[in-house]
Formats: sequence, C-alpha cells, structure tokens
Amino acid sequence: MFAEAGRSVAALLALALLWPTFAAAGPKIESWQTANGARVLFVAAPELPMVDVRVVFDAGSARDGERPGLASLTNDLLTEGAGPWSADELAARVESVGASLGSDSLRDMAFVSVRSLTEPKALDVAVETLAAVVAAPRFEAGDIERVRNARLVSLRQQEQSAGSVASKAFYRTLYGDHPYATDPDGTAESVSAVTREALQEFHRRYYVASNAVVAIVGALDRAQAEALAQRVMAGVPAGERPAKVAEPRPPAPGEHPVTFPSTQTHIYLGQLGIARHDPDYFALLVGNHVLGSSGLVSLLGEEVRNKRGLSYSVYSGLLPMRQAGPFMAVAQTKNSQTAEAMTVIRQTIADFVANGPTAKQLDEARRNLTGGFPLRIASNGKIVEQLAVIGFYDYPLDWLDTYVAKVDAVTIEQVRDAFRRRIDPNGMISVVVGGDRAAPSGG
Repeated sequence: MFAEAGRSVAALLALALLWPTFAAAGPKIESWQTANGARVLFVAAPELPMVDVRVVFDAGSARDGERPGLASLTNDLLTEGAGPWSADELAARVESVGASLGSDSLRDMAFVSVRSLTEPKALDVAVETLAAVVAAPRFEAGDIERVRNARLVSLRQQEQSAGSVASKAFYRTLYGDHPYATDPDGTAESVSAVTREALQEFHRRYYVASNAVVAIVGALDRAQAEALAQRVMAGVPAGERPAKVAEPRPPAPGEHPVTFPSTQTHIYLGQLGIARHDPDYFALLVGNHVLGSSGLVSLLGEEVRNKRGLSYSVYSGLLPMRQAGPFMAVAQTKNSQTAEAMTVIRQTIADFVANGPTAKQLDEARRNLTGGFPLRIASNGKIVEQLAVIGFYDYPLDWLDTYVAKVDAVTIEQVRDAFRRRIDPNGMISVVVGGDRAAPSGG
C-alpha cells in the first residue's frame, strides 16, 4: 500500500515538473489509413503497459431519419452479442483478462472502445473482441427486447424529470425539423417500433471503414499500432461515407413555456451557435468562459446566483458539432422567481454582448483555460478521447499543440466583435419548464 502511494506521489510530482511542457504542446500524433479506408490516429504512450482503442463512426442520432433512437439502440446492441459470443460470453471474455469494453452514441458520432493491458494474451482477447463487436454484432431477438425494455424504462424516468423535459424541448424548439432536434434516446413510440431489420440495415450503412476513425493510445510502437488497427477493422466493409448533415435554420425567437409539476423551474435560453470549424471558435470560447462557463465566478454566476440568490446552478454553454450546435444559458430557480431570473439572465447576456469582457476578466479566462489544458491530456483515456475528436472532426494533427497559443492570442476586440456578430440577445428562444406555467406554446 505504502509503495503504491509512493508511486502515486512520484507520478504527481513528475506531472507537475512536466506541466509547462504539457501546456505548450500536446502528445505526438501519427496518422494513416487501414487497407479498407479507416483513418487511424495514434499516440505512443510507453509509460504504462496499457492500450486504449476507440473506434468512432459517423453514426449518431443525426442519422436516425424517421426512426428516433435507432442509432443509439444499434450502438447499445453492439456489445450485447457479437461474432460467436453471446452478451454474457462477451462480458466474461473481457473480464477474464482485466479489459473493459464500452460504447456510446451522441448526435454526431457513435463509438466503441476497449482498454486492455499490453500483455499478449490480454491484448489478443481484447482486440479480437473489439473486432467482432464492430464488424459482426448478432442483434439477437432476446437481446433486442432486453435493450428496448431498458430504454423504455429510462424514457419513462426522463418524463418525470423537469431537467430532461426542458433539455429535449429546447432542442426540438431550436432545431425544428433538423436531425439534431430529436433526442438520441428516441421516444417511446419510435423505440417500440424499431425492428431487427432496421438495426441490421443501420449497421450495414454506417458502421463501415470509410465512415470510421480509429484512435489508439498506449505502449505500442508504430508497427504494432498499424497491426492492431488493421486487425480491428479487418472484418468491416469499406462502404461509403454518408452525405453531410444539412445546416440548421435558425428558429424565430419566442417563449415556449411547458407546464410541469415541480417546485423548481428549469430555464433554457439560447440560439444556434457554431460548428466545429467556425473561425470565431476561440473568441467565443474564451468570451463564454467569462460569461457563464467558469462556474460561480462567471458573470452569470455572479449576477444570478451570488448577488440575487435566484439560482443554485446557472451557466452558459457552446456545444459545437458538425453543424451549428447550440449556444445556451441554463438555470434552475423557484417557480416564483422565474420571471426575475429570466430578466437577469437576458440582461447579463445583453450587457456582455454590448461591452465584452474587461482586461482582467479576459486574462483570467485565458489563464483558466490554458491552465486546465494539461488535465485534458493527463491520461491515456483522455488522450484517446481527444484523438477521436480530432479525427472525427478533421482537425489538423497539431490541434493540441496549438490550442494554448490560440487561446492566449484571443483579444478583447476579437471577443467583442464575435459576440456582437454571432450572439443576438433579442433573437433567442426560451424554454421554461416548471409549475405555475402557462400551457405549452411550442416545442
């Protein structure tokens, strides 16, 4: 125990000594393609005898079409039986070698991941399992019904949560008929109607090599990483990349109250924000840190919570995706304080758009963002997440190397200019979910 503690302290001291290096540059990223066209990003990390692999597909809920929830159900079922192994057998295989298998599905992307020791037997089992999960899910009837029933239970629970109701209503109202409008979990009706054939067809269409990014971080050399990627993707057809998701159209501004039996009201106020490659990305990122993403010391935290006690939790967020993600301010407040909280949130945003940050606020935001950057690449698991994002969104390989410099280069004038052009306090929608509300007027 004491030896383990000593190693942990030593590791922290080593990280502290390397902090300036990490802040200035990210890990070295290598990239290539597998024989069937999957893009691979690799970082050698020899410090620990571990390997993290994440296979990412353009197969999120934006690809659901007329079947909300199809993408996430497909992704959930990948690890519920694949190749010659049932769900229980898959779980037993990875557990027997101390590996872990995971998956998830968002609006843009879906992924499957594995973490394993580099000990040959363990890695062989982990890679063989991941290859089967990606290429040959079984979609057995019993597994489908079990996953479907669990999803229906989750959806019923979400219906009892004012926060879930508010988030879903916000996305529906903001995006209208755009693919980003629907929640990745789907609806009770759509989930109940999904068939085995639909799941198989979705997998055939989107889980293909030309639509994939393989991110690898671990104690391997380049040749070993190439062999691992080739093995993981060997059974996956080359396929074709799907067409780009259309650009969303901004909705008309307006208020959309939703009656809900709760003592707390959930407020979502926002508009369309930015896509991943937007030229205003860094100016808006730094500015929003001042406005509302830096916790209680943000302007929203100060005005709404600290000064007036109107909300325990309030923040603003930018969620860039392939196409424009939302810009939103979110808060919870007592039903009786809803109108005041809304007024203060709107005024705080309007004041920031008009005036921008002070020099002190900008400096603190830049230091906070750059100071926290090393934590984003402080483990193999975090690095593989960064590689997946870089590969999926076609960022340059030096994205992590240049991140700190780009944040540091943001000026007051750039923040003011970007917010005045891109954020419209009078053009936002609001979704307010709680007790003592008028009947729903939309969303």
